[in-house]
Amino acid sequence: MSDGTPLEVGDCDESPFEQFRRWYDEAGGVMAEREAVALCTATSDARPSARMVLLRVVDESGFGWYSNYESRKGRELAENPYAALLWYCEALGRQVRVEGKVEQVAPDESDAYFARRPRGHQLSALASHQSEEIADRRELEGRVAELEARFEGRDVPRPSYWGGYRLTPTRFEFWQRRENRLHDRVAYELERATWRRFRQSP
Repeated sequence: MSDGTPLEVGDCDESPFEQFRRWYDEAGGVMAEREAVALCTATSDARPSARMVLLRVVDESGFGWYSNYESRKGRELAENPYAALLWYCEALGRQVRVEGKVEQVAPDESDAYFARRPRGHQLSALASHQSEEIADRRELEGRVAELEARFEGRDVPRPSYWGGYRLTPTRFEFWQRRENRLHDRVAYELERATWRRFRQSP
């Protein structure tokens, strides 16, 4: 765990997507699940909530994950389609914050991803009415068993309430841990289709 690696504005790529990819790749050997990020959403009256999701898309189009559209996060994104992601790598003393607008991906993209999922994951997505109250775990396991029997020998269809989201960033912040809490922070803000890089005080 390093506390002394410097991060200068000039060290960062002109593209925040490429800079994220660089750090993401470097974390591959030191993180058990580097795809995990905190997703922060808020209601239309600014009541926030956060949870972990797994990144399934990381490219110049943005950051993507899959979930239940009727879950709490899905309802909040329908009310207020802006969110923030936080990626943290303790081993390298780094974190990245990403903010932007969120949209559902096209149905065919969600279909393609759902078809690649393990069958147990497909059945779980169909069985779980995410964020709704249930009596006990047996109720959920019973739904899964019923669906296993119904779709035996057949493909499990993607439920209409489950699919992908993509966050299109308008702001990034790259944080590097330093000694004595004098951390390095380099931010990118989108200004007229150009990314401006600048240092922030820790």
